[in-house]
Amino acid sequence: MIPIGFTILLLFVRIILTGELTYIFLAWNLFLALIPFALSHRLHHIQGKWIPLYVIGLWLLFLPNAPYIITDFLHLKHRVPVPYWYDILLLFSAALNGLFLGIASLLKVEKFLSLRFGKKISGLFILCSLFLCALGIYIGRFLRWNSWDIFISPDNILFEILTFVKDPLGHFKTWGVTLLFGAFFCTIYYTVKSLSTNKSNQF
Repeated sequence: MIPIGFTILLLFVRIILTGELTYIFLAWNLFLALIPFALSHRLHHIQGKWIPLYVIGLWLLFLPNAPYIITDFLHLKHRVPVPYWYDILLLFSAALNGLFLGIASLLKVEKFLSLRFGKKISGLFILCSLFLCALGIYIGRFLRWNSWDIFISPDNILFEILTFVKDPLGHFKTWGVTLLFGAFFCTIYYTVKSLSTNKSNQF
């Protein structure tokens, strides 16, 4: 995980220079981004008919944590004595890591589902996952729910989601964030997938 190592190095140097833990949350967010990546890479090693589907459900629950790091740019501001460009690089590298981990896990899950259920079903599932991931980012960033809160307060989370569904026109921000981030994730994911497929066909 050299890219993650670079981000952690930037963070460590910043802490040493300032003596402050301003962006320490990036380390936690990167750890959370690793969870869906790790789950997706365990799918092919799990025995049983239904257990892999439970793992995919857990994977989908934690998937938004990977691209969520993009929204951490909200914390960006000039903090002396660290140069502004340094913090931009730090946040950008962390966000890029999140995207890489998310895309890698999506590719793994799509391959697994394609072998089990066919390309059409796996393709539809991945497409839905991308927009659910975007909705998850909204829920995490603006409503401040965490992935594990689904086990702690499922009723409250379900109530908020049903509120969006029942009154979509009254929640323009919710669906705006979901649709735009979902479209962005689709663009990134299918571009990377296309490039990787073309590269494989060359050999």
